[in-house]
Amino acid sequence: MITDRLLLYRNLTAEDEDLLFDTLYLHEHYLDEATPSKEKQALFSGCVSRLLSMGESYGFHGNLWDCFLAKILVNDENEYSKACEIRGEVEGSVNVVCLRDMEIFRELFALDFSEVSTYLGQDLWDLISDYTSVQERSFTYNRRIRDRICDLAVKLRAASSAEEMKKILTAFYKDYGVGKLGLHKAFRVEECEGEVKIVPITNIAHVKLDDLVGYELQKEMLRANTEAFLQQKKANNCLLYGDAGTGKSSSIKAIMNEYYDQGLRIIELYKHQFRDLQQVIAQIKNRNYRFIIYMDDLSFEEFETDYKYLKAVIEGGLERKPGNVLIYATSNRRHLVREVSSDKADRDEDL
Repeated sequence: MITDRLLLYRNLTAEDEDLLFDTLYLHEHYLDEATPSKEKQALFSGCVSRLLSMGESYGFHGNLWDCFLAKILVNDENEYSKACEIRGEVEGSVNVVCLRDMEIFRELFALDFSEVSTYLGQDLWDLISDYTSVQERSFTYNRRIRDRICDLAVKLRAASSAEEMKKILTAFYKDYGVGKLGLHKAFRVEECEGEVKIVPITNIAHVKLDDLVGYELQKEMLRANTEAFLQQKKANNCLLYGDAGTGKSSSIKAIMNEYYDQGLRIIELYKHQFRDLQQVIAQIKNRNYRFIIYMDDLSFEEFETDYKYLKAVIEGGLERKPGNVLIYATSNRRHLVREVSSDKADRDEDL
């Protein structure tokens, strides 16, 4: 099968791999029998149904086969795509390997399933090749990312050569990144069957720092620290403290929105997930993005000891905290571990 020749772009999900295998099998073997078999007719209907389901889930429009291939390319985190994120074109032999894979994808984009559809007595391919989604929103991507992938699909089909396809894809990686960490701004952490996963957040408030009235000095300090971080200069972990409703959390969201296109990503972590902090950092430390671990409304009661996991990351153990990770936290308290005046009753030390 044509995809067996791929070298870089082999990291398909099981769902995508099955759909690709079935559609290519039909394209190569639909004429094996003198008359269409019920098995192949059922398989074709199933492939069309899965493409339609994908179209609705992602909110895709246009040629769903092209969108399916483009989705594979923008989500495959391989040696080439990860090298190109943020930086753009790179040197080395990986370019030769990528170009070889683009030749294969060019063949995939050129496939015409209309004859297969007609032969199997199911004229459904016209629906797939010019699809209009029932709903505007996507359950997986925000509208902006969805439209970029649809636009990429059109450009890749129109490309006159594998070299042109490679240039188009490389520009996409540079501008928007690759995989979930590239295509999304913000993430949460979830644990599934003992595995810690970084999951995209698709519905985000589009607040800007200029929308927040007052606190000009604080906003400028936060902006300057973030810009230093993005420029790989020395930057500090930050604690934003103050009364409820004064704009601490909104400031973090605004920073995320304003610096996303410069490679900034934010991962929200709750206090009960501090034990997962090292696993989260292990998943992001070798990426070209800059990550802020965001902890909202952070404080600890006297009996809580989870702050020790945070302390270990900030102060460092045998393994240093990666240079592409900072911690931004908000709190109603300046001192995160609760202290009261009665603590001093039986001792002379200051609080």
